[in-house]
Amino acid sequence: MLGSPSSAAVLAALALSFSIGVLLQLLGCILWHNWWPMLTALFYVLVPMPYLFFGASSSSAYGTSNLASGWIDAGKFLTGFSAVGSVAIPAILFHAQKITGGALAMELGAVAVLGGTAFAADFLNSRDGYYPYS
Repeated sequence: MLGSPSSAAVLAALALSFSIGVLLQLLGCILWHNWWPMLTALFYVLVPMPYLFFGASSSSAYGTSNLASGWIDAGKFLTGFSAVGSVAIPAILFHAQKITGGALAMELGAVAVLGGTAFAADFLNSRDGYYPYS
């Protein structure tokens, strides 16, 4: 196919996007000599955990009962709760005057870039016939 990018190019773009997000995260701390914004990095680890444990597969792990739907919904709720925390923590730190406006902007930029990277990776992995690791 002439118009479709190769899987190596897609993976390289995702890796570059992830690297830019991490760079923004670190610059938000380094440029203002304040490491409080790294608290947000904790949420980058916590955000995918409920989705991986409860909502990642709707297959035979829980069956097709109402119990399965409840666990999947709980996983989605906890994922959303932690995703809001990744935006709320820098805002709370700014409101408490622990970080400056520039650090807040860098942190929110990092959240946007890393979130977009995660959504893009999830979208590309859910497409039919797309195998990025083969």
